[in-house]
Amino acid sequence: MQQCVIIPARFRSTRFPAKPLAPILGKPMILWVAELSAKAVGKDHVYVATEDQMIADLVRQNGFQALMTSPEAMTGTDRLAEAAEMIDYDIYINVQGDEPLIDPTDILRIAKRKAEQPDAIVNGFCYLAPDEDPNNRNIPKVVANEDGTMLYMSRAAVPSFKDAKNAPKNYMKQVCIYGFNREDLRAYAKFGRKSAVEHSEDIEILRFLELGRKIVLVETKPGSLAVDIPSDIQPVEAALRLRQSTL
Repeated sequence: MQQCVIIPARFRSTRFPAKPLAPILGKPMILWVAELSAKAVGKDHVYVATEDQMIADLVRQNGFQALMTSPEAMTGTDRLAEAAEMIDYDIYINVQGDEPLIDPTDILRIAKRKAEQPDAIVNGFCYLAPDEDPNNRNIPKVVANEDGTMLYMSRAAVPSFKDAKNAPKNYMKQVCIYGFNREDLRAYAKFGRKSAVEHSEDIEILRFLELGRKIVLVETKPGSLAVDIPSDIQPVEAALRLRQSTL
């Protein structure tokens, strides 16, 4: 099946304006993500979906393809839905532009699961590291059935507990790699607005629960760190330095 990676990259981020262009060890963050994605699907199948000409120019100058989408896109997935109408693939892998530590093999694993379960939405997850706080609202936590089907996702520490002895041994966090087909994305965009719980949590995948869609979770390698706010850059750079020193 033909598969591609689309990276939504919005210049006008509320919490971190111009985030895709933020330098990570001297290289714009969007290029880190695009280069890692290319290791999974090949450079010719990596696209950056953006509303900003500077971002588009940067990725094109570095050999990647840009798809110009509207400034009004409500979420990265809405932007992806626009972009998917411009290119023809069986599977569209959404890799968030603020995940410069993703592993290319995880992208392939998400794509493989989507091919196996075309009627389900596929999302990555890993377990929180010991130094990560489950109460950090910048980290979406995942609740799943024992078969790996997502029940809910929240910025709160979920699942919660009444008695401390029943506290979860570890928390699952979202890794922002998603597997879609065009029909998934059209249904998402057709909803036309953020659902109530999506709006409250500010977690875009929750709209698929509103649509009654099954979301299956694929465990990725640990160590994923997203850049949500400027202070997230320092730990990401430290992790990249460590990774480079071991190569």
